[in-house]
Amino acid sequence: MRKLALHWQIMIGLILGVVWALVSSSMGWTEFTLNWIDPFGDIFIRLLKLIAVPLVLFSIIQGVANIGDGSKLGRLGLKTLVAYMITTIFAITIGLVLVNILQPGKKISEEQRTENRITYELWASNNNVEIADGRSILDDLTPAQKQKYEEKLTSLEEERAANAGVKDKLDKADRQRGSTPLQFLVDMVPTNFITAMNKPEMLQIIFFAIFFGIVLLFISKEKAKPVIAFVDGVNEVFIKMVDVVMQAAPFFVFALLAGKIAEIAGDDPSKVMGIFKSLAWYS
Repeated sequence: MRKLALHWQIMIGLILGVVWALVSSSMGWTEFTLNWIDPFGDIFIRLLKLIAVPLVLFSIIQGVANIGDGSKLGRLGLKTLVAYMITTIFAITIGLVLVNILQPGKKISEEQRTENRITYELWASNNNVEIADGRSILDDLTPAQKQKYEEKLTSLEEERAANAGVKDKLDKADRQRGSTPLQFLVDMVPTNFITAMNKPEMLQIIFFAIFFGIVLLFISKEKAKPVIAFVDGVNEVFIKMVDVVMQAAPFFVFALLAGKIAEIAGDDPSKVMGIFKSLAWYS
C-alpha cells in the first residue's frame, strides 16, 4: 500500500484525537488522558518553540547575506515593506469584518460562556489585572461554586505559566499607551540580543538578523565567506530538525488535540460538542 502523504497522516491524527477525546469523556478516562497522552502534545509545542527562534535567525541572515549585492537591498526592502503592509491591512480588515458579522463567541452555550467568564475573572483577580469591561459575576457565586472554579484554575500548571506571559504583555501594552509615536521603532532594537532570544522578542531577533546579514555584505568576501558557510550549515541543521519533528507530527497532534479537549471538557461529552460548535463558527 502506498504510503500516505504527511498532511493526510496529520489529518488522521487530528480526527483520532477528537475521537479519543469523545471516548475519554464518555468513559471517564480524562485523568488518564491528561496524565499519559497530553504531555506528548506539550512536548510537540516545546520542540517547535525550541526550533523556531534559531530557524528564523539563521534563515533571515542566510537570505540577506546571499543577496550578494548591497545595492539591491533598498529596492528589495521597499518591496518587502509594501507587500507586508498590504497583506497586513487585508488580514486585519477581513478578520474584523467577519468576526463582527458572524460573532462566533455568541455560538457558545450560555453555561460555557459563564464558566469561561468566571475563569477569566478569577485569573484577573489572581494576577492583579483589571477586568476589561469592568463587570464581575464572582459576587453572585456561592463559596462552593467559587472554590470549584479556583481549584480548576490553579490545577493547570501550564495555564499558570501562560498567564504570566499574558500579564507581561498587558504590562507592555500599558507602557505603550504613554509612549511616543516612534516607540515601536525603539522597541525593535534590542539592547541585549541574548535576552531578546530568551523572551523571545521576535521583532528584535528579526532586526538583529537583518542587520547581521547586511553587514556581511559590506565586509570583504574573504572574511564573510566562512561566516556565511557557517550560517548556511546551521540553517540546514535546523531545517532538518523541523523535518524530523514533523515526521512524528501525526502522533503529536493526536496527543495535543486529545489532551486539550479533555482538559476543557472533563468527563462531560456534551462540552466537547459545544467546543466544536463554537470552533466551527470561528473557523
